[in-house]
Amino acid sequence: MSASQLPHLIKMLNQIALNNTYKDNYEQAAAKVASHVQRFWAPSMKAEIIRYANADGAELSEIARLALGKMKV
Repeated sequence: MSASQLPHLIKMLNQIALNNTYKDNYEQAAAKVASHVQRFWAPSMKAEIIRYANADGAELSEIARLALGKMKV
């Protein structure tokens, strides 16, 4: 995955997080987001977004960051 695709991954993950918000229950939302990413994203996409989150992650929403923390690569 090229670095030029990273902004697209960030945008997608934040949109998924926004669409899975449950009445301010961030833990439940993060679990849903993590499940979605685990099932539908390619391993290279998951690895790239996790590398970004570990390096900086400034553009990720709180739910997106929590979701990545729940994932296993």
